[in-house]
Amino acid sequence: MASTYTPLGVELQATGENAGTWGTKTNTNLQLIEQITGGYIQKSIAGGAQTTALAVNDGSLNAELAHRMIEFTGTITGNQIVTIPLDVQTFYILKNSTSGAYTVQFKYASGSGSTFTFSATNKKTAIVQATADDSTNPNIVEIQTGGDVVDDTSPQLGGDLDTNSFNIAFDDAHGINDENGNEQIVFQTTSSAVNQLDITNAATGNAPSIQATGGDSNIDLKVGPKGTGNIEILGATNPGTIQLNCEANSHGIILQGPPHSAGQSYTLKFPTGNVTADRFLKVESVSGSGATGVGQLSFGEVSGGTSWQSVKTSTFTAVAGEGYFIDTSSGAITMNLPAGSIGDEVAFIDYAGTFDTNNLTVDSNGSEKIVGSTNNLTVATERAANTLVYVDGTQGWLLKNN
Repeated sequence: MASTYTPLGVELQATGENAGTWGTKTNTNLQLIEQITGGYIQKSIAGGAQTTALAVNDGSLNAELAHRMIEFTGTITGNQIVTIPLDVQTFYILKNSTSGAYTVQFKYASGSGSTFTFSATNKKTAIVQATADDSTNPNIVEIQTGGDVVDDTSPQLGGDLDTNSFNIAFDDAHGINDENGNEQIVFQTTSSAVNQLDITNAATGNAPSIQATGGDSNIDLKVGPKGTGNIEILGATNPGTIQLNCEANSHGIILQGPPHSAGQSYTLKFPTGNVTADRFLKVESVSGSGATGVGQLSFGEVSGGTSWQSVKTSTFTAVAGEGYFIDTSSGAITMNLPAGSIGDEVAFIDYAGTFDTNNLTVDSNGSEKIVGSTNNLTVATERAANTLVYVDGTQGWLLKNN
């Protein structure tokens, strides 16, 4: 009976065979087993996309697949496939030392079993098990070596930490320390927390962002200093700037500090009273002086001046404090006066120079008078311009030349 061979090439000698060479073959087998157990080989897979078969070498040393560690080398210019026969059952330490941004796949010669692939950027080492668990579709399984590091009180990384689509979890009130053990970032949360904070980087020319996301549909993003500290918006090429965007983030308004050359460090405090319509912000008082002055703002009342409106081409009701350009070129127009209070003013101007053709009629509010009369006021002078001022119930609205 002739000798047979294992899938990795070890010779199984039959009884009575190999007279005179039994010892040599036995020594070869022992060396081959030693090679399978701890042997190392470099295998070049240089070139374009291709499949490289690691062949068995029955009864002889140096078969490529009969080594414990296989290092793939060479410059690859396409995705690579490396195969082993269907019946090989062992584990390999594979090292990807190729150059070139292409994948290296390790698999059985045929079948639909699982495989192992080095990604285009993975130039590292992996341990895989060739299971030979099926005669047609055997599987290649990566052996995971990761685990808890609870027993290592000072673990260190040798490279970037890839979380592989998983999260890094912190206990409440714990965070990230510097190299001296000082806590720099602390994460505070509660057992019922559903919202999260996203920090997103961006491509060249775009701004990174910090945004509140998570469970609630409408939530604030809170930023606070410690004690009496401030939240500072740093300057760069321009002074510190805040941009308030529209809801589509397509445009916005900008609030900007004074330039460095101004040497200003003053403080403006917002009003302590409630917001009131038709008021403006003014500096009510100042404490300190110069670059360190503190100004207290308040809501001031507008006095004097006329708020001019767009051109009127049809009958309308006037509002105290407003002025009107009135165009009667298409027909006569009536301006209804508002209820008057002392000092109220309404101004008007003949926009098109047509008051003489199509008159302007000024109608009082109810029984209020115009120039001491209950009759309407007719303005028929070309390019007329005047202001009506309310005095009292006796005279009503009086004319004041502009």
